[in-house]
Amino acid sequence: MSGLVKAKKYDWKDSNLALFGSDTEKQVKKESAEQEEKWHSAGQEPGLQIWRIESFQVEDWPKEEYGRFYNGDSYIILNTYQKDDSEELLYDVHFWIGKNSSQDEYGTAAYKTVELDTYLDDKPVQHREVMGHESEMFRSYFKTIQTMEGGAKSGFRHVEPEQYQPRLLRFNGQRKTVTIREVPLLKSKLNSGDVYILDMGKQIYQWNGTDCNKDERFKAMQYVQELESERGGASTEVLDEDSVSKSHEFYEALGDGDPEEDESDEETEEEEKVLMRYTEGDGSEVKRGDITSEDLVSNDVFLIDTGKEVFVWVGADASPNEKKNGFSYAHSYLKGKEKSYPPVTIVKEGQTNAALEMALSA
Repeated sequence: MSGLVKAKKYDWKDSNLALFGSDTEKQVKKESAEQEEKWHSAGQEPGLQIWRIESFQVEDWPKEEYGRFYNGDSYIILNTYQKDDSEELLYDVHFWIGKNSSQDEYGTAAYKTVELDTYLDDKPVQHREVMGHESEMFRSYFKTIQTMEGGAKSGFRHVEPEQYQPRLLRFNGQRKTVTIREVPLLKSKLNSGDVYILDMGKQIYQWNGTDCNKDERFKAMQYVQELESERGGASTEVLDEDSVSKSHEFYEALGDGDPEEDESDEETEEEEKVLMRYTEGDGSEVKRGDITSEDLVSNDVFLIDTGKEVFVWVGADASPNEKKNGFSYAHSYLKGKEKSYPPVTIVKEGQTNAALEMALSA
């Protein structure tokens, strides 16, 4: 049998959160973490560092590629910062899962995230990010987030414009949250509320939907300018949906099929907040609605579901077993939900996290 094999559809409920909680998984020691050479330069000064998982190994991601992610890969992102006038270094570490990333890849990213946390003396706040459902904090690190087809196993590499395979890129969002995502080359993927770029190598089209906003148009224009600079020039044309002919080459380059359903296109609905309490693995619902810091006590672990994000708050006096199972509690909780892919953040008592503080005070 020949031809391309279609990638397995990502099962959001088959989340790497399930890999946490076993005795073997959680026995990550400082000595073991120090054997990972990539961590030796991690978190030494304020700034962003990104690594991609390749064949179970942690590899540096080029700085010029920061903000660009391949949907067949998993990544680790470390943000090092200082608060106010303090010289103390603080950290947020995220693992990002592409929708076509394999279980081996995102399992390694999850394991290595815990290892990096250990290497940095348990100071980082840990986060899980799923492609298309990233937290506001994660999005704030980049001017734009661009997700592309492919990955390490697909032989991703730079190609010349003459060899370029056409790509259709969707620009969606407002202000600092405009994301760029590669979508199938289909007319049915065009949405009047967004901007699209058809990148054909030497020929580039920017298609402005009738109801798109100025931020999407501006980001697309910037992207076109970057492409022109990278390639030493290219023919570009801006098309407005309500004035371009359906016989234009732009439409001719797109197919007529129906797109597959993509859960990352779904809007997250506002839901009532839920507070769960975990004592030695047993979880019970405490309350719904308004949740404050006074609802949290130091001898247990609590899960706060805001409807958009999930936070696991680990009390300082929780048992060792409770402390090591925060991600596992989140996985078990989300497994019973229709949508199991929101951002997940683990916050230890005493750590600061603006999003959690807002959730507890809102």
